[in-house]
Amino acid sequence: MKPISNSEPLKRRAPASGAALAQASPMAIGSRLKHARLVKGLLIKQLAERIGVSISLISKYENDKLLPPLTVLHSIVSELETNIGALFDPNWNGQDFIARAGARPCISAAGNENSAGVTLERLIPNSKGSLLQGNIHIVAPGGASMGAMSHDGDEVGYVLEGQLELHIDDKRHALGPGDSFSFPSRLAHSYRNPGSEVTRVIWINTPPTF
Repeated sequence: MKPISNSEPLKRRAPASGAALAQASPMAIGSRLKHARLVKGLLIKQLAERIGVSISLISKYENDKLLPPLTVLHSIVSELETNIGALFDPNWNGQDFIARAGARPCISAAGNENSAGVTLERLIPNSKGSLLQGNIHIVAPGGASMGAMSHDGDEVGYVLEGQLELHIDDKRHALGPGDSFSFPSRLAHSYRNPGSEVTRVIWINTPPTF
């Protein structure tokens, strides 16, 4: 390998344009939810009863006719003994260890009136056997987790832009760009975007129980 001399400055990759930084279109996840339910050996009625929603809602989720809120989605995958990370394209490996802007897969969860309140953009190209799960949580104005969640593990986050109202164990925290947080995942937690602009948060969980 040729050494870099003082006369040969290291070439930096040019900043990505606004178009390149745009996120990919969210994936349809209904078929993966249905597959996970069938693998678990549950009828739609049984799953609906266990998580406390109607049979028709589960059917709509599995047929991509309706987006589940993030908390409902988490309840479904927890009951099916999997996680939200498993709903992403299992064949996506990025470019070895690199995930390029605009090429990362996304999945969406509903906000109010089935609007896409939260979109998760996957950061880790190949998570098989990984102890980490990392996403960018993209929260629309007024978007929210639509309730509290709790699970095993720990999590850490960093607000890239926008405003985030984070509730941890019944305590409210107002965060803005540059603020970070960390807490045990077993504490009930929820969030919403109280602002008028999109909020983006780097959010890392370990182990990948979310």
